[in-house]
Amino acid sequence: MTIDAGRWTMSFNPGPESRFRLVCFPHAGGSAGSFFPLVRAAPPGLEVVGVQYPGRQWRRTEPAVADIHGLARGAADALLAERDLPTAVLGHSMGALVAFETVRLLEEKRPGAVTHLFASGSRAPSCHTDDARPARWSDERIIAELRGLGGTGDRLISDEEGLRSALPALRDDYRALAVYRPAPGARVGVPLTVLVGREDPKAGPEHAADWQPHTDAAFDFRVFPGGHFFLNENVAELLDLVRTRQL
Repeated sequence: MTIDAGRWTMSFNPGPESRFRLVCFPHAGGSAGSFFPLVRAAPPGLEVVGVQYPGRQWRRTEPAVADIHGLARGAADALLAERDLPTAVLGHSMGALVAFETVRLLEEKRPGAVTHLFASGSRAPSCHTDDARPARWSDERIIAELRGLGGTGDRLISDEEGLRSALPALRDDYRALAVYRPAPGARVGVPLTVLVGREDPKAGPEHAADWQPHTDAAFDFRVFPGGHFFLNENVAELLDLVRTRQL
């Protein structure tokens, strides 16, 4: 396990045998460690890299970046320093928006750096409206929002100590989501696959096609059983999909 000098990324399983890389962006309040289930199930040759936003885990003493574009700039700079390897990007929930903006930056600075974008559990960038209310939500309102998502949200709420430590990052992330606006006509030039949970109350199958105008390349979407945090329940299927799209 290695952490980059800029502290933005953690490579969970680096090695000379790695043939391609999957860079993972976590959900609001999440951390690089959210993707441990993927690491444990990763096939030989796949290096899994987790992105760590400021204000959590080993970066908990750093000031938060409550801005999707700012998070993308930090992540893009860190990824440009990685060794050259075919790279796909996966972002879940808020992480899908950070991943989208990161890929756009990487395409400007190093064309071909990313081969595929997987946007999971999120509505499309163009579906974010001028609603600043989440930036002013109380802790109780944030907890209620988590409760409505189920899965990981329920487990976090039931862990009082974990919830207390996660709330500052959650507040900052909800502020970032509230003020996020993509550039007009924002799109990537790589194939885009949208992943959704069939029972997701926030970004279900009916929202998947909204992502299509955000790529100039191939588009498809895949529906998985489960709610908002369906990824942890479908790790094998997800990794198989990544492998077929990446090779």
